[in-house]
Amino acid sequence: MNMTLKAFFLGGCLLALTAGVFAADAELTKNLAKVRAVGVKGEGHREAGAAAKALAKASPADLPAILAAMDGSNVLAENWLRGIAETVAQKQAGKLPVAELEKFLAQTKHSPRARRLAYEFVAAVDRSAENRLIPTLLNDPSLELRRDAVALALADAAKAEGKDAAKVAYRKAFAAARDHDQIKLASDKLKELGDTVDLPTHYGFVMTWQIIGPFDNTGEKGWDFAYPPEAKVDLVAKYPGLKGEIGWKEATTKDEFGMVDLTKVLDKHKGAVAYASTDFIAEKDQDVDLRLACTNANKIWLNGEELTANHVYHTGQQLDQYLAQGKLKKGKNAILLKICQNEQTEPWAQGWQFQFRVCDNIGTAVLSQDRPLAKTAFLPALRR
Repeated sequence: MNMTLKAFFLGGCLLALTAGVFAADAELTKNLAKVRAVGVKGEGHREAGAAAKALAKASPADLPAILAAMDGSNVLAENWLRGIAETVAQKQAGKLPVAELEKFLAQTKHSPRARRLAYEFVAAVDRSAENRLIPTLLNDPSLELRRDAVALALADAAKAEGKDAAKVAYRKAFAAARDHDQIKLASDKLKELGDTVDLPTHYGFVMTWQIIGPFDNTGEKGWDFAYPPEAKVDLVAKYPGLKGEIGWKEATTKDEFGMVDLTKVLDKHKGAVAYASTDFIAEKDQDVDLRLACTNANKIWLNGEELTANHVYHTGQQLDQYLAQGKLKKGKNAILLKICQNEQTEPWAQGWQFQFRVCDNIGTAVLSQDRPLAKTAFLPALRR
C-alpha cells in the first residue's frame, strides 16, 4: 500500500470513528430529551420508557450528562432520570468517573438532587468522600448536602476542647444551619455556653407590624369580604369594626420565634378578622419564600397580589406551615396578612396568632434593609 493510499485509509478510519462518537452523543442527547419531555399526566410516557431502556445501558462516563439532564426538569422526569443514573451506576460501580462526578458536585448551578446523587455515587466507592467533600458544603445551596455538612460541624463542636473553642464551633454550625432541629441544637448549645443567639435574625422573622381589627367574621362571612385594608393600607384611617371604631396599631413581638399574639394586641375576639401590614425594604429584585405559621384561616398579599389563601381553622401550628412564593422588587414592598378567627368556643380553639418570615428557597433569611439588627455577641451569616 503506497503512502497516499495508506493516509487515505487511516483518515477514513479516523473519520468513521469520530462519526461514531458523535452519533453516540447525539443518541444519548435524544434519549435524554425524550425522558425530560415526559408529562405528569402521562404525555410522552411510551417514548420515555423506550428511551429509559436505552439509557440504562449507557456507559458510566455518561453519568454526568444523565445527571445534568435533571436540571430544570419536572418532578416526574427527574425521578426517571434518577432511576436511570442509579441503574447505570449500580451495574458498573467499579468504573464510575469519580473525578468527573466530583466536578459535577462542585458546580452549584446543577439540580440539588442531581448533585446529591453525584455525591452518593462517589461516596459509595470512596470511603474518604465524606471527610473530604462534606465539610466543603457547609454553605451549599442544596439543603440536603448542607444538612450533612452541618451535622459534621455539630459533631466537631461536641468534641471541641474548651469553652471558647466550643463557642466558635457551634457558631459555625449555627450560621450554616437551615433545618429547625439543627438550628435548635446549635442555639441551645450556645446558650448553655453563655453566648447570645439572635434567632429572629437567623430565621428572618418579621417582628414589627401595623395591625387592625377586629372586623366582622361571624358565620365566617369575613373570609370572602374585602375590608378596606385589602384595597389600600391607610395607617391613619378609622373604620367601623366588630365592636366599634377601629384603627391601626403598631405591635412589635419579643418572642424569639416571631410569634405575634393578636389577643394581646386587639384583645380576645371570636368571629373576627384582623389585618397585619408591613413595609419590606428589599436590597434587590429577588424571588423569596413568604412562610407563615398560623392556626387560623389566612391570606397573604405581596404588593397587592394575593399569593395564597388557606381557609382552615385550628388545625395546629408549626414552623413554615404555609409557603407562598413571590418576587420582591428593589426598594419598598408591601406585605399584608389577613388572619381570621372563627366562633369555636373549645379551649383549644382560642389561639389567634401568627408567625411570619421571609427567606430564600432553602430557608436563608432575607432581611428588610431598615431592620434594626440586635447587638448580639454573634450574628449568623445570612448569605449562602
